[in-house]
Amino acid sequence: QVQLVESGGGLVQSGGSLRLSCAASGSIFNINAMGWYRQAPGKQRELVATITSGDSTNIADSVQGRFTISRGNAKNTLYLQMNSLKPEDTAVYYCNANRYRWGALVDYWGQGTQVTVSS
Repeated sequence: QVQLVESGGGLVQSGGSLRLSCAASGSIFNINAMGWYRQAPGKQRELVATITSGDSTNIADSVQGRFTISRGNAKNTLYLQMNSLKPEDTAVYYCNANRYRWGALVDYWGQGTQVTVSS
């Protein structure tokens, strides 16, 4: 099992910045990739950014140039630096990790952290 705990959400004004953190524990030695997803009220969960075990990143077009995904040196902490925040970035942000188990890719999710951007 992999446990994920997010922190760093909150209320910020438009144009402000926040840094989200995700601490991973448990069977993290064979994690394939980690990432951030978000879900706004009434909308489907969407990908924000991902990073692979080889440090390749993928950033959603909607946050490109504003958000940066990174990992700590010990590879068990995931970060999302969010700059120039907009009201449309308001959502619950979820940390995700996946790894192969018996040939299948298994997803793990954190409990989510609320980000609210006021105009």
